[in-house]
Amino acid sequence: MLENICIVLVNTTHPGNIGGVARAMKNMGLSDLCLVAPKLFPHEDAVARASRADDLLDNALVVETLDEALADCHLVVGTSARSRTIPWPLVNPRELSAIVAPLPADTKVAILFGREDRGLTNDELQRCHHHVHIPVNEDFSSLNIAAAVQVITYELRMAVVEGQDSVDKPQWGTDWDVELADNRELELMFEHLEQTLIDVEFLDPDKPRNLMPRLRRLLLRSVPDKVEVNVLRGMLTAIQKKQQP
Repeated sequence: MLENICIVLVNTTHPGNIGGVARAMKNMGLSDLCLVAPKLFPHEDAVARASRADDLLDNALVVETLDEALADCHLVVGTSARSRTIPWPLVNPRELSAIVAPLPADTKVAILFGREDRGLTNDELQRCHHHVHIPVNEDFSSLNIAAAVQVITYELRMAVVEGQDSVDKPQWGTDWDVELADNRELELMFEHLEQTLIDVEFLDPDKPRNLMPRLRRLLLRSVPDKVEVNVLRGMLTAIQKKQQP
């Protein structure tokens, strides 16, 4: 399970934090690190903070966009330190481990960490199936990104160490028959859905309100598989054909 978890850092400002994250990951047995448009990398400060986790830095995937980072991921989790206008499924690190541990072995999971000063944007968080929140002391809630990675990856490791019998069973209650849809497929589906809703004049692009974020929340909450996504897109295509003169 740990081999299929990717830690994704978005627009990290301080290279030392990248090194600290690499060290925290290696402590817990994770090795897949992805950096989205880091401000400074590679950098000697990252190497110094990594403390013999240099191999994670050497093998880190560096990309320019979140689309590239998430393309082949089946489950995406975003770290969030505050409540949002539109509530999203919110779990703590232990609950997250109970969701991730029983997933099929080939399920790739991405856990997103945002900028040091402001975290992830609303648009980035709306790409996620779940949000994870670390219940820190409200009187002193500032948490270094490497420390946050350490807390979350510790809980994931404990789910492995203690065995799957110690965590909840997957939400569908049985072995699934189809691979989960990856992020690329989901994003294409959402683009298709949005365009179809515009075509049938259900969605006004000039006054979208929160329609698409709420539909994202609805569909991501169900964690659709590849067949389900194809069925939904087939329905949308049929609707679009009916709209044609």
